[in-house]
Amino acid sequence: MYLVVYDIEAARADLIDRGIDVSDMFHDAGGIFHHIGNKQRVNGPAPDRRDYGSFASFSDPDGNGWMLQEIKNRAPGR
Repeated sequence: MYLVVYDIEAARADLIDRGIDVSDMFHDAGGIFHHIGNKQRVNGPAPDRRDYGSFASFSDPDGNGWMLQEIKNRAPGR
């Protein structure tokens, strides 16, 4: 499940302050996140902090996986 956020650093810090174990920020080596698991993950935000490219992950108490995704400007039609 995805949580789309405007500022991934602020959202990640807020979750950590609430005691949630959140991964470091990462982006996909190919430029588009479409891989399952950790394959192709590169530490740090997407180059130039491009929209749709920076992520962090965490699990809730029920074991559901969540992905933070930073989007500041939505693509046309979305």
